[in-house]
Amino acid sequence: MTSLDKKTRGRTSHGRLRALDVYLVHQERELLVRSEGDWARAAFVDVGFGEHPWTTLDSAEAFRALHPGLPVVGVELEAPRVESAQAHADALTSFRQGGFDLPLVPGERVRLIRAMNLLRGYRPEDVPGIHQKLGEPLLKGGLLVEGSTDTSGAVLVAHLLRRVPEGLSREALLFHTDFSRGFAPVLFRDWLPRDFRRRVKPGEPIHTFFSDWTEAWQEAREAGYSEPPEAFRHSVLRLASRVEGLVTDVWLLDNGYLLWKPPGGVFR
Repeated sequence: MTSLDKKTRGRTSHGRLRALDVYLVHQERELLVRSEGDWARAAFVDVGFGEHPWTTLDSAEAFRALHPGLPVVGVELEAPRVESAQAHADALTSFRQGGFDLPLVPGERVRLIRAMNLLRGYRPEDVPGIHQKLGEPLLKGGLLVEGSTDTSGAVLVAHLLRRVPEGLSREALLFHTDFSRGFAPVLFRDWLPRDFRRRVKPGEPIHTFFSDWTEAWQEAREAGYSEPPEAFRHSVLRLASRVEGLVTDVWLLDNGYLLWKPPGGVFR
């Protein structure tokens, strides 16, 4: 699979990916500000920006608060959307037609690629190849973020895939909720990345993860932590005693993020 050949509605609104922007600004600051060698002009590439480039522009603003000269490239399959987006182009921001074979110019370097809400219509078995294709232009240490959110951005689950010398490493899964829909672990199941959505069943590692998290959440509620933010925090702290690789950083928990970095990387 080498092209973004499935059309989508693409009606993304301002702020839908703000929680992801906040996470990246906080947790991937070094990636966003690197400026030595090839990193000096390395871009952020947003794949599949949709009918309007609002989320690309939101991210450009957020990331340029750290790195004012950051080049940003928005990529879309449909030519009319790309043409419409040109009204927002400037010296640092470009919009190009393309798909998973990113339309980069010779010598262009990439530090961060985002591909959110794109793969829900693809076959799970296609996902590893798409990841590899998308990640090819990344500099060593660069990051590919791929996953799904609900329409408002209140719930998010994403793969974090890092370019390492051996290739693309499935470094982590990132979960986020803003608690506007309450909280229970089941909230995330419909927004898992495409390769996991139909694997929450007995015998699968992702099923075991959700079973453990649900048990930890029930224990937290029984202990009196019934408000969604409290139930989330204490469920994650309990889950960390059952599951290796949970990052229990205070900032993450306070802001509704669960970062899971399984030893050896996220399973396929």
